[in-house]
Amino acid sequence: MQNIPKELFTPARFDENEAERISKPSLSFWKDVISRFRNNKLAIAGVVLLILLLIMAIFGPMMTPYDYRTTDLAHANEAPSGDHWFGTDELGRDVFTRTWEGARISLFIGLAAAVIDLAIGVLWGGISGFIGGKTDEVMMRFADILYGVPYLLLVILLMVIFEQGLGTMILAMTITGWINMARIVRGQVLQLKHQEYVLASQTLGANVSRIMVKHLIPNSMGPILVTMTLTIPNAIFTESFLSYLGLGVQVPLASWGTMASEGLPAFEYYPWRLFFPAILICVTIFAFNVIGDGLRDALDPRLRK
Repeated sequence: MQNIPKELFTPARFDENEAERISKPSLSFWKDVISRFRNNKLAIAGVVLLILLLIMAIFGPMMTPYDYRTTDLAHANEAPSGDHWFGTDELGRDVFTRTWEGARISLFIGLAAAVIDLAIGVLWGGISGFIGGKTDEVMMRFADILYGVPYLLLVILLMVIFEQGLGTMILAMTITGWINMARIVRGQVLQLKHQEYVLASQTLGANVSRIMVKHLIPNSMGPILVTMTLTIPNAIFTESFLSYLGLGVQVPLASWGTMASEGLPAFEYYPWRLFFPAILICVTIFAFNVIGDGLRDALDPRLRK
């Protein structure tokens, strides 16, 4: 083998400062989550749809000169036109105005039910999981008893017993709706409470409330957010179902469920009365579901690159 002269070799340059330089900036956990969520086109589409629905729920009833309660029998069951963009119903009320007024009711009920479920579920599941022992056993057996009661049966029973209204409907949906959130939070707390940073905080004298607020709940926010985004469409669907049965929102208020209930008998001849509230229910549930799926994927550490 021919010898290669040393003159053909040049030593590689070595700069200690360059060797220590970080080529890629580090990202915090939540920045990485936001970045991966933005790359999910379907989830972003859900966010855009939800923003449009919220904007129309706020400003939609103001875009026409009609009031959602005003009847005009001379213009009953008119097809969509320049005067009535979504047509009118059997009492001559503008369907466009009523649709977006119903969006306010449906979205409010969904968000209110989700926030109450979040508050009760996080508190109940966090205390149960952190304290453990007999306290955990008693609290979770109580939750299991409530969970064993058929959800819709309990909701319908409460709607029949108490005076029908928004407050009664929200109470009926949240009386057992928090249990799923509590179970998820309890499972997360059981995993996290034996971590080193929690044990160190206990050693330094931190009380239970500080450990929960500063360590356990923030580190459980991923599953909590995903569960909450899936709770909202369930609440909206339940409200629509109850209103469809006549147990939900009462006249003169409007919701997507009441409009669907009124529009179904006339679907063969006046399909627009059912089409618009039904399609908006589907779009809203779709938007929240894809947002929840996007958050689940973004928060999953196994999918990090």
